[in-house]
Amino acid sequence: MTDSNARQAVFAPPAQTSDQERMRSRHQQAARAFSVTASGPEAWGWQGRTLGRRAGRWWLRLVSAPADKRNARLWEGTAAADSALPRSVPRPRLHDVTEWTDDAIAYRAELSEYISQPALQSGGPVLTGEVDLPRSWWADLRNALAATATVPTDRQAVRQQWIDRNFTRFLGTPVPTIATWTTGHGDLHWGNLTPEPLVILDWEGWGLLPTGYDVGLLHAYTLPQPATAGRIRSEFAHVLDTPEGRIGELVALAQLLQVTSRGAHPELAPHLARRAQQLTGTPVPAATGTAGNTDR
Repeated sequence: MTDSNARQAVFAPPAQTSDQERMRSRHQQAARAFSVTASGPEAWGWQGRTLGRRAGRWWLRLVSAPADKRNARLWEGTAAADSALPRSVPRPRLHDVTEWTDDAIAYRAELSEYISQPALQSGGPVLTGEVDLPRSWWADLRNALAATATVPTDRQAVRQQWIDRNFTRFLGTPVPTIATWTTGHGDLHWGNLTPEPLVILDWEGWGLLPTGYDVGLLHAYTLPQPATAGRIRSEFAHVLDTPEGRIGELVALAQLLQVTSRGAHPELAPHLARRAQQLTGTPVPAATGTAGNTDR
């Protein structure tokens, strides 16, 4: 699949045919509201909560949730990012938004700029092959993250409560004091990054996170590819080689260890454990957890 502005076919359609039909119908309803025609391939989000398709020069993304269980941070994240982030941060620009409630289900449709180049990784966030990117691309990514870090916000991408509950559980070391929080993307992986010109996709979860978390998360997803992982450590040594950056990377490792303990990305688990032990000197505990999505 080559359509961008989406998670590159990471997720399958909903298991229930009725849910697929409901989302497709509401997506068409949104297209009519925006006076556009959706014709590109479908891009489903986690558990079918989102559906995106190309609509001419736009990308039309539909989000749904029970009306009484909407996650306000994710629900409004794309629009909040569009208004708060400086223009120097390369991202799809939001054009229009509409939302409504139907049969106790809330819907939000977002019409954004269509990004033609595909993301660097398709099929999931874990890097499956080495990537060779020019120095200018890495400079653009550093500059984008630095510009994002300057944005004041009360949005919380990673919560202290999650760290307090889970850091020791997954890393086997005491919970650290998070000395510095910064504004970041919150889901930085290769499925959300394009080659030159760099565009960073999927801003719904942005907000405050420990310094080093974004880079640590990208590095963690890259660990199976040692050359590219080494490039990240080199390009972001000014972050990862600091005490604050090390803690942020450990928080990212803990969250991904939670994800792998629930059965996702099993190929990543041993890499995460080795990297965590390198940073802490302590072997990680045996995997624990139950099925579900990561709770940050």
